Amino acid sequence: MSARILVVDDEANIRALIEEILSEEGYDVTTAADAKEARTARKRQDFDLVLLDIWMPDTDGISLLREWSEGGATGTVVMMSGHGTVDTAVEATRLGAVDFVEKPVSLAKLLRTVERALAVRRTKGERRGAAVQNVVPAGKSLAIRALREQLARVGQHTAHTLFTGEPGSGRELFARFLASQSAQSRGPFVAVMGGDLTDENAQRELTGDGTEPGAFERAEGGILFIQELGEVGAQAQRILLSALEQGSYRVPGQTADRPFNCRILSSAFAGFERSDTLRPELLSHLSVVVIRVPALREYPEDVPELLRHHVDLLVDAEGLPFRRFSVAAQNRLRNYPWPRNVRELRNMVKRLLILGGPEEISLSEVEAQLATDTADREPLVKQDLLAMPLREAREHFERAYLQQQLLLCGGKVGQLAKRVGMERTHLYRKLRSLGVDFRQSLTDD
Repeated sequence: MSARILVVDDEANIRALIEEILSEEGYDVTTAADAKEARTARKRQDFDLVLLDIWMPDTDGISLLREWSEGGATGTVVMMSGHGTVDTAVEATRLGAVDFVEKPVSLAKLLRTVERALAVRRTKGERRGAAVQNVVPAGKSLAIRALREQLARVGQHTAHTLFTGEPGSGRELFARFLASQSAQSRGPFVAVMGGDLTDENAQRELTGDGTEPGAFERAEGGILFIQELGEVGAQAQRILLSALEQGSYRVPGQTADRPFNCRILSSAFAGFERSDTLRPELLSHLSVVVIRVPALREYPEDVPELLRHHVDLLVDAEGLPFRRFSVAAQNRLRNYPWPRNVRELRNMVKRLLILGGPEEISLSEVEAQLATDTADREPLVKQDLLAMPLREAREHFERAYLQQQLLLCGGKVGQLAKRVGMERTHLYRKLRSLGVDFRQSLTDD
């Protein structure tokens, strides 16, 4: 079967030229003039390779690549640009692109690049083929071992399952692990973004339009994974609820109903159900089982293993140079709060491998990569106190501690003094020095 290639470029003459050249070489070529057409094309079929222009009028190529990367799968992508820079090339590589070529590109250069990129895909595909049978999230901590055991049990049933947790915590990874343990493991795994299911396109995206299959049909006999359930639009909620309750759905223009035959896994931020945007009856259907995925800071003992795991993955899948983390670097990262969770860890590992250097990654390299300006708006557990001087770290802790205790005391400083074991006059001075507003509560004391 010929390799399927998607060419994304806003210049019609370049699209036509590349399509002609690659078609004559026997490739199956599809073209897209902008990001919108590229998204549509990728939803209709999988491509072995995407040639993606950087400078486009609606959404630039780097932003589109980032969107695909954050969605969990970039595929094999080669970036094209008439005036690229080193920084752009590094960013594209960080987001998953396998190569970067400048336009105008010669015929020989184009064909070499395509052949090399497809070779990379074949290599990655062989490794992925073995991994599909054993999609096991890394980690030996009690929390992760318990989660894997729970998912193996839940996988044996057919209940629709909701994964909650913080962004970047690996909810889709654990959903895929559940799928690999389920009766649907041999079926397709179709992922859709909740935010993409708007009132305007919900019908087409879910049920299809009579010419292209929707997500329901593409996921038949397998798994439909909805990322960020809380962002699903009202029309899509209505279609989902109808399919779940009726056990069938109808494609526009057709007279017969089609059976709804897929298991729905979904993800959401913890606490999203308290909003009024999701229909309660739909949530009831989709959360028969709720799985909480812990934040990385809850199992820091797994950080060294996760570092090694992602180094091995990136070396094998993308041909990046092997490097290992020194003991000091590993210890530092065990005590880092990882506000963006495993996604942040993976991105940091990839960045350090791309930048290169001695085989051993030093503590100073890690310190340079870590964000030292953790925003005050972040909860205390997400702030990197070890990156701060002792006095600043102590002030951060005391401020967060007293603000939370004051809330628990209903804003009453007298009760706060008893609760924290401080003399009231000293407590007032401490609150003032830390900038904690307590004045509104004085009349209640």
